[in-house]
Amino acid sequence: MSHQRSSPPLDRLLGDPSRRERITHVEHVPAREGRRARWPDWSPEPLVQRMTAAGIEAPWEHQAAAAEHAHAGRSVIVATGTASGKSLAYLLPAVATIYDEGQDGTVLYLSPTKALAADQLRALRALRLTRVRAATYDGDTPRDERAWVRQHANYVLTNPDMLHRSLLPAHARWRGFLRRLRYVVIDEAHGYRGVFGSHVAQILRRLRRICARYHADPVFVLASATTSDPATTASRLTGADVVAVDADASPRGPAAFALWEPPLTELRGEHGAPVRRTATAEAADLLADLVAENVQSLAFVRSRRGAESVALGAKRALAEAAPSLVDKVAAYRAGYLPAERRALETALRDRTLVGLASTNALELGVDVSGLDAVLVCGWPGTRASLWQQAGRAGRSGQASLTVLVARDDPLDTFLVHHPEAVFGRPVEATVLDPDNPYVLEPHLCAAASELPLTEDDAALFGPTTADLLPDMVRRGLLRRRPTGWFWTRRDRACDLADIRGAGGPPVQVIELSTGRLLGTVDESSAHSMVHEGAVYIHQGESYIVQTLDLEDSVALVEAAEPDYSTTARDVTDIRIVEQLRSTAWGEATLCHGTVEVTNQVVGYQMRRLQTGEMLGEKPLDLPPRTLRTRAVWWTLSPDQLESLGDMDVAGAAHAAEHASIGLLPLFATCDRWDIGGVSTALHPDTGLLTVFVYDGHEGGAGFAERGYAEAAGWLSATRDAIASCECEAGCPSCIQSPKCGNGNDPLDKHGALDMLAELLRGAP
Repeated sequence: MSHQRSSPPLDRLLGDPSRRERITHVEHVPAREGRRARWPDWSPEPLVQRMTAAGIEAPWEHQAAAAEHAHAGRSVIVATGTASGKSLAYLLPAVATIYDEGQDGTVLYLSPTKALAADQLRALRALRLTRVRAATYDGDTPRDERAWVRQHANYVLTNPDMLHRSLLPAHARWRGFLRRLRYVVIDEAHGYRGVFGSHVAQILRRLRRICARYHADPVFVLASATTSDPATTASRLTGADVVAVDADASPRGPAAFALWEPPLTELRGEHGAPVRRTATAEAADLLADLVAENVQSLAFVRSRRGAESVALGAKRALAEAAPSLVDKVAAYRAGYLPAERRALETALRDRTLVGLASTNALELGVDVSGLDAVLVCGWPGTRASLWQQAGRAGRSGQASLTVLVARDDPLDTFLVHHPEAVFGRPVEATVLDPDNPYVLEPHLCAAASELPLTEDDAALFGPTTADLLPDMVRRGLLRRRPTGWFWTRRDRACDLADIRGAGGPPVQVIELSTGRLLGTVDESSAHSMVHEGAVYIHQGESYIVQTLDLEDSVALVEAAEPDYSTTARDVTDIRIVEQLRSTAWGEATLCHGTVEVTNQVVGYQMRRLQTGEMLGEKPLDLPPRTLRTRAVWWTLSPDQLESLGDMDVAGAAHAAEHASIGLLPLFATCDRWDIGGVSTALHPDTGLLTVFVYDGHEGGAGFAERGYAEAAGWLSATRDAIASCECEAGCPSCIQSPKCGNGNDPLDKHGALDMLAELLRGAP
């Protein structure tokens, strides 16, 4: 732990001396002065007047710089911190084109969620700009209003799903809007990653193609949290050249950032491994203590159930220590109504609420200012998200506190013991792969249904297009004619792409007693999420799956309140289809290529919610699934294994595999549930000890490729994570995995350290 002076809120948390050992590091971020710029000469006067009336006398330098790029016709990404005012960077040119008598331009705004678009609409309307006819166009827009939006709105707020399924397929009805389209605003651009980001990249290429049909060439303005190499990422997302503005000129108050590791408990998990106190229980106590000290705080929790658990735990603690404060704590649930959202934000602003537990719904641009502290319950996936969440505190210029509470997980454990991996280094690059044929193919069909494809379109959709088209014709997806490739089927081509999922039709989750549709689960996730006996959470309510009907894609559930969670267990085989790249690491070899993964869910575990204690395991009988994807793998030679002496080779490789899966999200913007792994002492395709880590999405999502590119840093971090864990033989904080199909057996912690050291000895 650093010896710098603690912030007052942190001092209060440490009132109990036994807690001091839970803090592994405190980072102090100094205050930053803001740097103003002049309003651009072309700024629309009504907008300047409204901004001035709201106390914004001049833009920050990054706002003005990004706006100037956009106004000059250059696509731009503004990648700066939370509360840095990115919205003004796109509002300035957007409103200017609407107020320009010679342009009469239109603006299309895209956000990943309907809630964020609704917030933006409210903010726009509050400016009372008479010429700006703004409207949302999403699944909640009534049918009779949609015609008005198409014909009269000049600032349309929507999401990629609606662009894909409605606007582009019906582009002829939007031709007036598209002909005058000057700007496409892409908000929260860092969220477009992995398979979802790859789909959105192809949707944006389809949009550019349709705009060209109407002689329009819109400028893209992207707003993002800080991200590594934002210009390259934005260019890959849009398919256009993009410049970056990433020097944040907005002011910030001083901040303290603590890394917090919950203590070990007397409970024992698999094979007697020690179990830490859960991050949610720890966060609940911290939230209660902050509320008791009148420190207005927000706890970010990864799941809806977790958010409610933290709020409930804080209420229980306050009921004992300070009963009058129980109503000062609430949870921010999915499924809230707009009126409830407004009431909750109002309660935060006027301090009726002092503590709030939320999912990342409040990470995405919702305007909540004045908070004093943020608790981050478990690593949120990326440094970008971590700083986005931390930025919710101190937005009014006051000193703030952020506490990252580690979960019992290899990555969380590594980070709280390696602060240099969190602080003082750039955030991750956003990983996406628009050229993935499983992503590209359905969008080529959709594009052909919008306008026949021509050979010139290959430059827009990417280099794999030319290879895919002949096979698509052979399979009857497209028909080749002298003028191009045509979609000739009667069904809607846009239905081929499930942009937020992967694989076949989604499984519908239906309440057995009422017949009510609760939600859907991606086909690729159904075996592990809605198998028989699974605990399914919907809008904070718990259900237990009674039946999973794979033929009809239906899961029947009943309401329940179990005190446990469920985790599927699976077994996996892997076959190398094609080795694309390889690098010699001395006698070891690192490879990247195409693999075929056969996976079968064979059972599930039950763990107590509050403690993580293992309650039991039950078998399942589900069919195997086959996935063709991309993987990174490494091998050791027989001489290297012999040099390591007598060890449990299979257990060492298995432990190294688990830990490397846990650490890859630090180097590729993914969740550990987006990737999988297989290890074997003798793989039939290599004839050697081989450890694989693969993308869990058809065709790959770019994560394994990033692992190959960052292998030396990634596998060094894996070794360090295992070495720094205080357990003797392995635990969930280092080498045990919650989804291991073999019950975390065999595992050899010390053998994994020796094996990784031997592998890294030859790393370039």
